[in-house]
Amino acid sequence: MSDKLFDLKNDRRLSVYLYRAGFGFWLLYILMGARFMQEFVTYRTDCAIFSFFLMVMALSASMYYDYHHHPTEFEQKKKWLIVMYLVLAGLVYFFIIRKEPLNITQLLPQF
Repeated sequence: MSDKLFDLKNDRRLSVYLYRAGFGFWLLYILMGARFMQEFVTYRTDCAIFSFFLMVMALSASMYYDYHHHPTEFEQKKKWLIVMYLVLAGLVYFFIIRKEPLNITQLLPQF
């Protein structure tokens, strides 16, 4: 193990720290739904998207390590990373970039 935190090729500590931070923000997202945290409820969606972003970055860092040391794990994770990037792009578009709020009735078929 290297003493350099950003040596992704030989040390997977950064990916572990990113996973832990993502999990922490996910717990914060859950906590923001509680009644005593009502003043922070406007930041709840941002917290959820940041949590997902940290998890995707952790998977990316972990994959770089696996590419050099565990090629079979890398091949398995590669498919999931593509799906996670697409989901993250959709979340960022619908909750951050899009100007008007998301209307669920537009997505459901009209009968």
